[in-house]
Amino acid sequence: MKSIKNCSIHTKPSSEGFGHFRKMRSYLFIFMSLMGTAARVLAQDNYEIQVYASETVAKDATMVELHSNFNFGGARKLEEGVLPTYHVLHETIEITHGFTHWFETGIYLFNAIGAENQTSYVGSHIRPRARIPEEWRWPVGLSLSAEIGYQKPEYSTDDWTLEIRPIIDKYFGKLYLSLNPVIERSLHGPGEHAGYTFSPDARVSYKCSKIAAWGVEYYGALGPVNAFVPYAQQQHQLFVAVDLEWSEDWEFNAGYGVGLNAATTDALLKVIVGYRFHKSAKKGGSSILKAAGKRIHFY
Repeated sequence: MKSIKNCSIHTKPSSEGFGHFRKMRSYLFIFMSLMGTAARVLAQDNYEIQVYASETVAKDATMVELHSNFNFGGARKLEEGVLPTYHVLHETIEITHGFTHWFETGIYLFNAIGAENQTSYVGSHIRPRARIPEEWRWPVGLSLSAEIGYQKPEYSTDDWTLEIRPIIDKYFGKLYLSLNPVIERSLHGPGEHAGYTFSPDARVSYKCSKIAAWGVEYYGALGPVNAFVPYAQQQHQLFVAVDLEWSEDWEFNAGYGVGLNAATTDALLKVIVGYRFHKSAKKGGSSILKAAGKRIHFY
């Protein structure tokens, strides 16, 4: 599942909260003014479009995210039993819980909103992920996730799929780099015969101000790992994205993507809004949900 997750910016606890909201709106206006990837052939799998970072959700914390992706292009008619993607809005709810300081599990609920009976619950995935702990002091961040799940056949010709995602990232001051050399496999459907396929993702971002970071994200699908398909049949998409940090409890990412070749559908707008919670003990021993606030994630 195409993805974007996230570099981390350490901040001091902020008392300003939503005080930066006006600045955030200004950056959003600039971004939307300047900007206006692509779905794979015969599939509506652009439900959560992220390049992952190696960091996992903190122990006992829970991250809730809403992924909204609107397809300006895409297929305009039924193809091999798959509904059109033209002008379809995808809404995905992602809930990720940290079980230890190095292991998390996320679940996804995919939904589609569109005309001609396209509004529907689409499917669900589960994604466990582990990382190298910070105390090991590796020169790069490193984690590994495995995502498996189901989508209805009318939204994807390959209804059961598996994704194995190594994640390598590194900070260079305000510059952040992340590489996700993803291996994918159809477990049921016409793509099953292709075996494992290679779908690399990458991100470069730069924190240009106190509350904003700009980035470029790449998503590819090159075909079977042992024999890439010709370039004309590959998928290549590029996003320009902005991350806004107006509160340590919230995260916001928006991006506009275009296809780089004819096999990749133009064009797609994505927005991610997330809020983090952690368990905090009250006096008397009961627990409450409270926003976690030691680290900001830039997607």
